[in-house]
Parts: sequence; C-alpha cells; structure tokens
Amino acid sequence: MEKISDDSALGATEVRRRHIVLKAILVGVLAGALGAAFRLALQIAESARAQAIAAAAGPWALVAGIAIGVVGGALGVWLVWRFAPHAAGSGIPHLKGVLERQAEPEWKRLLPVKFIGGVLGIGGGLALGREGPTIQMGGATGAMVASWLRVRAGEGERRALMSAGAGAGLAAAFNAPLSGLVFVMEELHGNFTPVLFVAAFLASVSGDVVGRLMINELPVFHLSGIAAPGLSSLPWAALLGGALGLFGVAFNRVLLGSMNLHDRLRHWPGWVLGAIAGGTIGLAAWFLPGLAGSGGHLVQAALAGELALYLVPVFVLARFGATMLSYASGAAGGIFAPLLVLGALAGLWFGSGVHALVSNPGLTPAVFCVLGMGAMFTAVVRAPLTGIVLMVELTGTYGFMLPLLVSCMAAYGVAELLGNMPIYEALRERSLRPSR
Repeated sequence: MEKISDDSALGATEVRRRHIVLKAILVGVLAGALGAAFRLALQIAESARAQAIAAAAGPWALVAGIAIGVVGGALGVWLVWRFAPHAAGSGIPHLKGVLERQAEPEWKRLLPVKFIGGVLGIGGGLALGREGPTIQMGGATGAMVASWLRVRAGEGERRALMSAGAGAGLAAAFNAPLSGLVFVMEELHGNFTPVLFVAAFLASVSGDVVGRLMINELPVFHLSGIAAPGLSSLPWAALLGGALGLFGVAFNRVLLGSMNLHDRLRHWPGWVLGAIAGGTIGLAAWFLPGLAGSGGHLVQAALAGELALYLVPVFVLARFGATMLSYASGAAGGIFAPLLVLGALAGLWFGSGVHALVSNPGLTPAVFCVLGMGAMFTAVVRAPLTGIVLMVELTGTYGFMLPLLVSCMAAYGVAELLGNMPIYEALRERSLRPSR
C-alpha cells in the first residue's frame, strides 16, 4: 500500500495501525467535558445576572444591569488582551490559521483565558455565543493531547487531533455530533481524508456523549406541535433564503467595518472598550429585556410564538447592533449564537407575513424561524451542509430537511453572487495583516 503524499493526513501504514483511534476518543472526551463545563458555567452566570437585576428594585435594576455589563465586559476583555490575544472573538479564524500552519496553538494560555474570559463577557451580558469559543477550546484540547502523547509537530496526526477536538467542541455545545463532523470537513478543511474523517467522527460522538451526560439529551431548541412543512413551503423558503443572503452579506461587511473602527481605538486600554460595550448593552437591555447575553431564550420564544410581532424588527436591529459592539470589543465570544438569533427573528417576521397572506396551516411562523436560522448561518459562514445538519440536530426535526436545503442554498447563492467572502476566512486573512 502506497503512502499518502498529502502531509495533512497520516501515511497509509500508520492508518492501518489505527493508533489515532484511542487518541481521537480521548480528545473527544476531554473537549466534550470542557465544552459542557463552559456551557454550564455560562448558564449559571447568565442566570445569576438575571437574578441580580430582578432583585434590584426600581431604578437600581438599571444600575445593576449596567454595572454587571461594565464589570463583566471590562474583566473579560482585559483578561484576553493581557494574557492571550488569540482568545479574542470566536477563535475559529485562529484555529484555521493553526491548521494551515500560520499560527501556533498556544493551548496552555488559551484554554483558561478563553473559558474564564468567555464566562465573564457573555455572562456579563455581551451579545456573543459559546459555540465559537467551544470549537477553539476543542482544537486547543487536541493540541494539548498531541503534546502529552508527544505527537510530532510535522505529522498530519497532530492536525487531525486538533480538528477532531474542534468537532467535539461543536458537538458538545449543541448536542450535535453530525454537525461537528460536517463542520470539520466543510469549514475547517474543505476536503476529506480517511484519517480526518475517523478522528473527527470519533471525537464528535465522544464529545456529544459526554456533553449529554453532563447536561441533558434534549435538542437545544424545542418544537412542540409543529408539523413538517410540505412542498408548498419551498417557494417561500427560497424567498426567505434570498433575503437572508442579503442580510448575511450586510452582517459580514458591518462586522469587519466595526473591527476596523475598533482598530483605530487600540491605543485605549482594552478594559475600557469592554466596559463600554458591556455597559451599553446593559443599558439597552433595560428597555428591551432579554436583549443581553447569548440570546438562546429569544430563539426559543420566537419558536414558541411568545414574542410580540411589533417588537421583532426592534429586536433584530438591537441584536444586530449589540453583536457588532460586543464582537468588536475583543471579548472571548463567537457569532454562532447571534447568527441563529438574527435568523430566527428575521424568519419569524417573514413567516408572520406569509401566515397572514396564505391560509396554510403548515406555514406557521415557527417553521420560518428554523429556515431563517439555517439560511442566516449559511449566508455568513458559507457552510450550507453544516447549516442544514445543524438545524436538524438543534430542533430534532428531520422533516425540515427539504425546505432547509432550499433556503440555505438560496442564501448561499445570493452571498456568492455578491462576491462576499465567508466571515471566518475574512477574519483569518484580516488577522494576518502586518498592522495586526
């Protein structure tokens, strides 16, 4: 049997010995445990913030919300800037740079800073998500295991273990093992090798099992009494996908623009920028309760029809602005969750209009929430397979597959037609500029 020439994979003789199997499982278990612990810590932090604000009476609730945002944002950003600058943002662009040998893993500092900084920032109210950080920490866990087991730096096995850890992180964050596997193949590498597949598959399943044991086995979002949409939904799915393709392009461009603006303020102390972001969102959340934090409750409220329709466009604009401000601050937090929130809210808005126009019981607004999440993710990240599989696993409803295919591919087509670069690739290229 000939040896594989691509150094991104192990040699065929090494594959036959299958010595990556146990290593991949170990990476999956550790990354899954870390991802689940991060998820639990954020739940505790966000619950504590909500309880502290609710316990304050009258105007003191406003003071408490702003103060928690200021302290959480300031400490979270200061920790990142002081000890591990690569822990800023989602971390996925940095992980891609590591896999392409453009950066070093630096897992010893990155893991604690990403975990604690993420809990402080997102727990303090910044409109960011846990999923990107969990993916980066999973990749760092793969690097850690490779270091423990003395895997040589030049071997494709080391990269396979880091990729496997990233897949396990996503699996644990969402209870979504297939999404972890597809994300590694589609977004992190864009290709397929047997070793990469085996490592990512084993780690994603292992990470998912550990995450379910530590948290629960339920889908992240709960759909009750919603029938799978039929063929009549496809034209509407395509229209929604096209609209969110435009929205996704706008999201990417504004996000990069906000980071460029942030660069002009780099002479300011990092904690000041974090404090401004946290305090501003704390103030805004006083007028729009539920605005702060990762926003998962907003998605669930949209799916359950518990949001007043006249507030939906206000929430879309507010969450959009809060996400830009939070991410540009340099805090440790990702855009996965914000994308899903924006997609769900936009889908609810669109679906409400369709429901008013068409007397079809299968075309409920909640259906378009699911389609909107997949389309928005696809438009921004440009990973349609991941978006489709992720929505199926997040909701536990396989009957949405066909309209999801249509909405995601429509969003993908519009974003590609406009020549917009996928956000993680744009952020990675941006990080390589000499000025950075």
